[in-house]
Amino acid sequence: MADHILSMSNIYKNFAGVRALQGVAFDLYPGEVHALLGENGAGKSTLIKIITGVHQPDDGDIVLYGEPVKFDDPRASQRQGIAAIYQEPSLFPDLDIAENIFVGRQPTRAGGQVAWSQMYHAASELLNSLGVHLDPRTKARNLSVAQQQMVEIARALSVQAKILIMDEPTSSLTLAEVDDLFRIVNQLRDAGTAIVFISHRLEELFELADRVTVLRDGAYVDTKLISEVTTESLIQMMVGRQLSDLFPKLDVEAGDIVLQVECLSRDGAFQDVSFTLRQGEILGMAGLVGAGRTDVARAIFGVDAITGGRVIINGQPVTINSPQQAMRLGLAYVPEDRQHHGLVLPMHISHNITLPILSEFASQGWLDTGQEQQSATEAATQMEVKAAGLWQRVRELSGGNQQKVVLAKWLATKPRILILDEPTRGIDVGTKAAVHGLMSQLASQGMAILMISSELPEILGMSDRILVMREGRLTGQFSRTEATQEKIMLAATQAVEQV
Repeated sequence: MADHILSMSNIYKNFAGVRALQGVAFDLYPGEVHALLGENGAGKSTLIKIITGVHQPDDGDIVLYGEPVKFDDPRASQRQGIAAIYQEPSLFPDLDIAENIFVGRQPTRAGGQVAWSQMYHAASELLNSLGVHLDPRTKARNLSVAQQQMVEIARALSVQAKILIMDEPTSSLTLAEVDDLFRIVNQLRDAGTAIVFISHRLEELFELADRVTVLRDGAYVDTKLISEVTTESLIQMMVGRQLSDLFPKLDVEAGDIVLQVECLSRDGAFQDVSFTLRQGEILGMAGLVGAGRTDVARAIFGVDAITGGRVIINGQPVTINSPQQAMRLGLAYVPEDRQHHGLVLPMHISHNITLPILSEFASQGWLDTGQEQQSATEAATQMEVKAAGLWQRVRELSGGNQQKVVLAKWLATKPRILILDEPTRGIDVGTKAAVHGLMSQLASQGMAILMISSELPEILGMSDRILVMREGRLTGQFSRTEATQEKIMLAATQAVEQV
């Protein structure tokens, strides 16, 4: 291969006495896709932030294009041709595509005025070079997540990025959108761009990556050609042990029906959805992104109003107009987007956990902070949240630990019915196994669980029964024994109803 475009050696980084990176090495060649792998908290994000100039290493060497470098800030990194695309797109919603691509770098005419025609023409050329057909005058808020990522890639090309970092870019994409993204990644690789690719979906790495580097607990483990590893060996490198049971599903005899949904509808979102959920059962809900699964969950929990049908809990028809009413009826909902809908990021771990049950610690306008802290400690301990302390702000945690805080928060309400929307999205295999183990344990204790997931292995591995949605309607229902990936995908993509 050609000489390294980037070489990092013996990188150390500490935060408030906590060692985030310890002697890490990482290198990158032009025209390769190099996967960076590790559990949440392994140090991937810290390493990426050092490459992009957000953080500076406490020790270690960085060599770029054969010369030692030091990035004092993100602009210094960008000037050297390094760009990053994160799991959550970072576009300005009220600016159009062209403005987002050239933000801060708009072409100007004499007198300093923006050369709008030139900017829109340049944006069109960049999009066309990627095979993306979008009007550069479209506002960013009107774009899908996949389209926003394409705009971010175009922005990277506009600064002639030689290194492109992609952090969990496929976590919110449909299968067709993933294929489109992979096409562009291969196109960029063929053009000589070096790509750092971070994903917890291991199957993607075997399709896309040339090499893989694994970090564990802030330390470098190894770098291998993708042809030299298997899924099992990668998991062992990440967690330091064999992970033989990713889906530890216990056999539980389902009890009485606790939730019954009859012909539930919300105009423009879903129509005539009917199903039952029993005590001790894990009911999986599969389907492609946009099928309406999250809309159903939000309606049951009272976030969105229904326009037809009814919800029955423990044999009694109920009206749920708010999450507060849903909680009083024994429901809890862990949303898909933990950062925007599941957590208050600037708040401490303890305050996030106790937020739904704060009234339990209040008396005559006074808050019993000792009792609140004790409850938060018990919940965090049960979920094995890794943090410097409960005083740590949630935004400082890894994605996996943020998800544990969300779960701890809702389990603290002691629900009888738990709705989990993409419970393991964007978290590592070790944490996935822990979440799956918790789900199975809760079901064995009699909790009824509705699990929405886009990962078919998770649906097949953890569900007692499986529902499939397509374009707002139920199109399939399978028992655990009869369900296969082929049957689920057929029901998720065909127009004929199967229910």
